Amino acid sequence: MDVVHGGHHAHRVEAALGSGAAATSSLVASWQRSSRLHRLDPADYKPPRRLGSREFDQARQRMEPLLRAAQSSLDRLYLAVGGVGCCVLLADTDGVPVDRRGAVADDDTFRAWGLWTGSVWSEDAEGTNGIGTCLVERRPLTIHCDQHFFSRNTALSCTTAPVYDHEGNLAAALDVSSCRADLTESFVNLISVAVGDAARAIEAVAFRQAFPDRRIVLTPDAKSGSASLLALDKDDLVVGATRAARRVLGPTSEWLGKPVPAGDDAGGRTCPSEDLARAERAAMKRTLARVDGNVSAAAKALGISRATFYRKLGRVRRDPH
Repeated sequence: MDVVHGGHHAHRVEAALGSGAAATSSLVASWQRSSRLHRLDPADYKPPRRLGSREFDQARQRMEPLLRAAQSSLDRLYLAVGGVGCCVLLADTDGVPVDRRGAVADDDTFRAWGLWTGSVWSEDAEGTNGIGTCLVERRPLTIHCDQHFFSRNTALSCTTAPVYDHEGNLAAALDVSSCRADLTESFVNLISVAVGDAARAIEAVAFRQAFPDRRIVLTPDAKSGSASLLALDKDDLVVGATRAARRVLGPTSEWLGKPVPAGDDAGGRTCPSEDLARAERAAMKRTLARVDGNVSAAAKALGISRATFYRKLGRVRRDPH
């Protein structure tokens, strides 16, 4: 970037900070944090700080479980965006990319911009940027070109989504970055959808890996997509929930510390007789399915008489739910 353009951007940032727009603009609020809280200068041209090899190895080790869960999603995301000059970064909660995907032909360019593993992209170090601001605000966002705080980053377009672990805690930021000048708004929107889908896929895989011996089910109202999952034990008690599931059903860590049936809400409000009837219906239906609808065999398997089974079966058929 030329110094003249960089100076214009720095003046624009300073003017926005003095306008009082931080109260209504999340972008200006981030610029304000960058300037007043973190004491950064938008005209600073120092490149991003890089971790030493030992620090970086430790950062990767802390992320190891999530890194294992993320590999296939990172590959698929790169296949979707790599052909148009984008790179894919997975950063830890300190804003340090610990894994990336990118074309070899673009490596020198991205390394020069700091879009590389081991670089520090936290908001307190780099000001407003995709990774750092996403981690602070805990929401998907795009920081496009001159929305960055530092003048030297205004050639970049960064689209980022937060990634949450199996306990609903912020665990990483998934980012697609480009330094192409011809990225259109419509294509940036497509990237945003792809990044969000990949983040949810990583969460789902990580959740399943955290509960390998549990039954994983979608929440009854899975509006948040494939990452709205519950982990159930052999008795259908909830032992885990993704962040998306917690937002739908309202479970807290305290609630998950108690044995709660999958059909209950966070307050544990349910009718014991309804529970018993529901369990009975489910057991009868499962047993009938296993013996191909043979009532005599089903009754024997359940240890009850045919007459009792027929009587209960009548209730099941009257109440198919």
